Amino acid sequence: MELPADFIVQAREVMGEELFGRYLKSFEEQVPVSIRLNPKKCSCYGVAHHAAYEPVRWCDEGFYLPARPNFTFDPLFHAGVYYVQEASSMFLSHVVHGLLASNLIPDDGRVLDLCAAPGGKSTLLRSVIPEGCTLVSNEPVRTRAQVLAENVQKWGYARHIVTNNYPRDFRAAGLKYDMIVCDVPCSGEGMFRKDEATISEWSLKNVEKCWQLQREIVTDAWACLRDGGILVYSTCTFNTKENEENIRWMMQELGAEVLKVPTDDEWGITGSLLPGFCAPVYRFIPGVSRGEGLFMCVLRKGQTDTPSDDHHTTSVKKKKKAALNVLADGNYPLPTAKGRDLIPAPAEALYTELDHKKYPTAELNYPQAIAYLRREAITLEAGLPRGFVVVTFMGVPLGFVKNIGNRANNHYPDNWKIKTTHIPQDYEAILRHT
Repeated sequence: MELPADFIVQAREVMGEELFGRYLKSFEEQVPVSIRLNPKKCSCYGVAHHAAYEPVRWCDEGFYLPARPNFTFDPLFHAGVYYVQEASSMFLSHVVHGLLASNLIPDDGRVLDLCAAPGGKSTLLRSVIPEGCTLVSNEPVRTRAQVLAENVQKWGYARHIVTNNYPRDFRAAGLKYDMIVCDVPCSGEGMFRKDEATISEWSLKNVEKCWQLQREIVTDAWACLRDGGILVYSTCTFNTKENEENIRWMMQELGAEVLKVPTDDEWGITGSLLPGFCAPVYRFIPGVSRGEGLFMCVLRKGQTDTPSDDHHTTSVKKKKKAALNVLADGNYPLPTAKGRDLIPAPAEALYTELDHKKYPTAELNYPQAIAYLRREAITLEAGLPRGFVVVTFMGVPLGFVKNIGNRANNHYPDNWKIKTTHIPQDYEAILRHT
């Protein structure tokens, strides 16, 4: 793997010889594989990690796997029992727990994940913020927003809304949020080891383009924060232009206060690499910390004597739908009418608040579960009532079929189905029943 010459010069200057040497050595090592469990689904259905999995120290639900399995063929992955997420990104869990301990996120607050696709940080947020909070997960690019909506629906939590808008649209909508996560588009230096395609896309010109775009996004996001609200800024890059220099700009131009996050030295987190800049920031460097490249900083908007008068005074749903493009509304999934039938929403079967008395269930073995996820016809056991049935694997719901007697019509969404023609013979279990 050949790194760009300009990047080597820049990274060596930013990191220094010792850190840069450890970073280069990381390319000789196996890239860590990690998953994050869905606490509601694991507790509801008695699913747990294997004892051999090593915990991610900054996230209670995160675990390193000894090798990378083929997640595509694990029905529990499609059921939203876990999410495949890079370990450094799970640091957000530790950050949010700290904010909650300091009473900086209200129990009925509004949280916005502004650049959310494919959904790793959003599903993490929904797992750790109070259940009474409303989370809006947004993605400006339509195709990526569809992937985000799929992952959010599979995660299965209430009060989780997916939108497809630009940051400026939120500013125009006039809504205020208690916390906004800005995992901004960046030059991707921290992904070189994991995704070689990012190497060919990197250039000094792109770094210049990124830090300017990032400030535009933050400016729109800052206007959407209530007084005293929290902004979590993150990138997956190393250079100081997209990181410390942007934080310094927020402090000087927006009046942002940088908050300290307690950490453990054993986590291998690196602080500021910009000379003369002493605000607390958190940088994960491969070879130093166990994960890919990440930069994160937590900022608070200055408070005024008078609290914001629009906080929680109007229906979030009504205001949002008037101005924003909603792809998935995370209240109880509603059916759609088709002729004389009411067709249940696919998300209802995956919903963590599913009424298990509402539909009969049919347990599938592994070949049946894969066939179902490929949207093929399956045969149910005799004796099940006609109508909609929730099919399960290891007791965990996968989706709906309609039992019509001699066969069952597959109602798994076509755009979610497994498309590969390869069918494994045996189940490679990533999780287990307790």
